[in-house]
Amino acid sequence: MSFLSETLSRVKPSPTIAMTNLARELAAEGRDIISLSAGEPDFDTPAHIREAAKAAIDAGQTRYTAVDGIPQLKQAICDKFARDNGLDYIPAQITVGTGGKQVLYNALMATLNPGDEVIIPAPYWVSYPDMVALAGGTPVVIEAGIEAGYRISADRLEAAITPRTKWVILNSPSNPTGAGYGESHMRALTDVLMRHPQVWIMSDDMYEHLVFDDFRFVTPAQVEPGLRDRTLTVNGVSKAYAMTGWRIGYAGGPVELIRAMGTIQSQSTSNPCSVSQHAAVAALTGPQDYIAESRAVFQRRRDLVVSGLNQCEGIDCPTPEGAFYVYPSIAGLIGRRTPAGVQITDDRTFAMELLNATGVAVVFGEAFGLAPHFRISYAASDAQLSDAIDRIRGFCGTLR
Repeated sequence: MSFLSETLSRVKPSPTIAMTNLARELAAEGRDIISLSAGEPDFDTPAHIREAAKAAIDAGQTRYTAVDGIPQLKQAICDKFARDNGLDYIPAQITVGTGGKQVLYNALMATLNPGDEVIIPAPYWVSYPDMVALAGGTPVVIEAGIEAGYRISADRLEAAITPRTKWVILNSPSNPTGAGYGESHMRALTDVLMRHPQVWIMSDDMYEHLVFDDFRFVTPAQVEPGLRDRTLTVNGVSKAYAMTGWRIGYAGGPVELIRAMGTIQSQSTSNPCSVSQHAAVAALTGPQDYIAESRAVFQRRRDLVVSGLNQCEGIDCPTPEGAFYVYPSIAGLIGRRTPAGVQITDDRTFAMELLNATGVAVVFGEAFGLAPHFRISYAASDAQLSDAIDRIRGFCGTLR
């Protein structure tokens, strides 16, 4: 009898975390490594947010709080949803967790039964299918390739829905592609979902504020109010305010679901960090100038990376609408060989050979459910990105 749970057979370690850890290990050994695998802003948390955290400590706000968020933060989240998304929630419809990942996981754990299906467009954030599996559900993956702009169509969504479908997960702008669903595209999807009242919508809006050019962010319940009572709108402070380590995610949804999620959280982590919650209040209610400033930096970096990658032999890199990722195709490199004779049979091999030869760490596309691609996070300095692109271009040029 194995000591470990059979549950482990349904999940695998996060490939993005694995690649980031490998890059750190190689750097610690003295290798010249440029890691473009981690999905977090490289900026400091804004000063007024840090000051709010210090003030909370000095005021003794270091004890247990309500399981799913302090009243001040829940009200700030309600105000944010009304201000940015036209969604009216009351505090009883808000939950706060230790990061967006916990919020998503709580919802799946609170609702899924064996046999329940969850539709997940691919490319997807690596954790979606594994969280569904951990909760006892069945992931149903719909591929949306480069030719579709990495966005699923209404027809593909309609065809994937069955009587067993409980959730569809939508992530816009997307990790790993940066692709966003504009209003007309989102409307086509919500029209489908209006015809299937058994299907709930989990909208992962974590990159809401990181959108570029003339792209306008929308969320499903905003586009179609008729879906509001079966939509969980998930967001957080990690990406918009450079607060990844503070671990605060939140969501708005129906009271019954929010209560059920609170029950799950009460028996797992209990409340999120008290100090981080007070910092999040400052993030949501304080000056918002930082968002526009960081957005401008990320857009410049996006343009640098897209232009540079499209000059690499065998690489095709679309221009994303948001987030801080690109997801180029390496279909033109499959079958080629390195100078040492290693054949590039897939994107995993490409990523490992690139790391070994150049010290540039990226994440292979297989991890996100669509190959042959790789993901670059351009949350790095312009100098690092330019250096990395030069190394990638040189590596591709050696393949024969």
